[in-house]
Amino acid sequence: MMIERKLLLGDEAIALGAIHAGISGVYAYPGTPSTEITEFIQAYAPEVRSRWCTNEKTAMEAALGMSYAGKRAIVCMKHVGMNVAADAFVNSAITGVNGGVVVLAADDPSMHSSQNEQDSRFYGKFAMVPILEPSSQQEAYDMMLYAFELSENYRVPVLMRIVTRLAHSRAGVEVTLPQPQKALEVESDRTHWVLLPGNARRQYASLVAKQSDMLTSSEQSPYNKVVAKGEHCSLGVVACGIAYNYVMENAPETRGVAVLKISQYPLPENTIREFASKCDCLLIAEDGQPVVEEQVKALLGADYPLKGRLTGDLPRMGELTPDALDLALGGDVKNVPYMAQNVVSRPPALCQGCGHRDVYDALNRVIKEYPSARVFGDIGCYTLGALPPFRAIDSCVDMGASITMAKGAADAGLHPAIAVIGDSTFTHSGMTGLLDAVNDNSNITVIISDNLTTAMTGGQDSAGTNKFEAICRGLGVEPEHLHVVVPIPKNMEEITCIIRQEIEYEGVSVIIPRRECIQTLNRKLRQKRAGKDE
Repeated sequence: MMIERKLLLGDEAIALGAIHAGISGVYAYPGTPSTEITEFIQAYAPEVRSRWCTNEKTAMEAALGMSYAGKRAIVCMKHVGMNVAADAFVNSAITGVNGGVVVLAADDPSMHSSQNEQDSRFYGKFAMVPILEPSSQQEAYDMMLYAFELSENYRVPVLMRIVTRLAHSRAGVEVTLPQPQKALEVESDRTHWVLLPGNARRQYASLVAKQSDMLTSSEQSPYNKVVAKGEHCSLGVVACGIAYNYVMENAPETRGVAVLKISQYPLPENTIREFASKCDCLLIAEDGQPVVEEQVKALLGADYPLKGRLTGDLPRMGELTPDALDLALGGDVKNVPYMAQNVVSRPPALCQGCGHRDVYDALNRVIKEYPSARVFGDIGCYTLGALPPFRAIDSCVDMGASITMAKGAADAGLHPAIAVIGDSTFTHSGMTGLLDAVNDNSNITVIISDNLTTAMTGGQDSAGTNKFEAICRGLGVEPEHLHVVVPIPKNMEEITCIIRQEIEYEGVSVIIPRRECIQTLNRKLRQKRAGKDE
């Protein structure tokens, strides 16, 4: 029964749905487009444990611990975070769960703020767990309770996959009465949580045995349904997740097109076969990689005519759009409203007053003296140092790669090999690389540019704030080669001198330029002024 209607982002609908499903914890590392889920829970439900985790793997493992104790937990991350969480995620399907666990993966087709556009549905299929893919904000809200019940019914985690457009667009959502949090009920059977080979083989056999029931659940799911016109159609569309909205925007009923909506996996094979038998051809509409298209092709055979991303009827890369679907359905996108064609894009840039600017200024001054110098960068707002006017970094691959790439380059004989990494990224994935470098006494200089926050995703807490010197010493960095500086113009001579000195040192050195992010500082000052005005 509806009790209220709210205007919510997709992320907010998921967050509120999780709260109303009775979660006791949200575990996450900030990453666009998933960040707002955790932020909403932090603001709306202080009774839910919601502190940011060091990385996605620790988040997944903490959620498993809460599940072990019998309570419900949600884990939130962007798609590349699934790579970090993969070890725990895949094994959690083998251990199973006690309290329900929902893993929320927010994919980023078109790479608006990401290094790739991988599709998290592959992870769900690989782990052999149910996958839910909402098509709207309302479904995103409704699916949360359904997901937790599904998780507890099959005693496995459930993967919910969304995309950027759903995460960051708003719609009206009807909300219902919340469920209470579950009582503490610690797991009594220990064997299936101890993945020694003998136990793991039994658990894996149990997971395989559940697949037919999971398939039946998908066949009967209220989120998988046929929207058909007549007994037979020349074209049928299999519309997955948000693609269902795009298909319906193109008025399939007026074109004699049948639609099969898919929002729960594994794919309902019988439903697809029956749907395909009433259509001369199928168009597979999905926002992401051709996950369903490949499976449907295998299911129906090579002779059945399919259209989709693999055939070129829809774009192979980037976001799916209503216009692309219109073309695939035989429409003419020339009729869309006029859009300006001669607008010059403005690339992003580091904020004025940002401490990273002074770091790159100092670094560029020094490396001019070393023609062979290479600077290995990392993931964060400081990655913008690759762009003009600095052009200061030569690589950016994945979280934490700067230190280990610098180590590998130094191992190959490159000098100087310099790593630039942010504070949050260092604790996320950089510490182990620094330990490798210390153990091998690698000839590298590491710059941990510390702005006291996770700035790129909006200023969340950074796990290592005020701990970096202790961490570096604990990992074995020699105190005389560990420096903290304040990156402001008047300190430029000191900073360049230290960088030059540590480049010449044959071993591991760490420089920590520390100055608060200008955006978080401004927010604090505004809040302080607002407090005085009250």
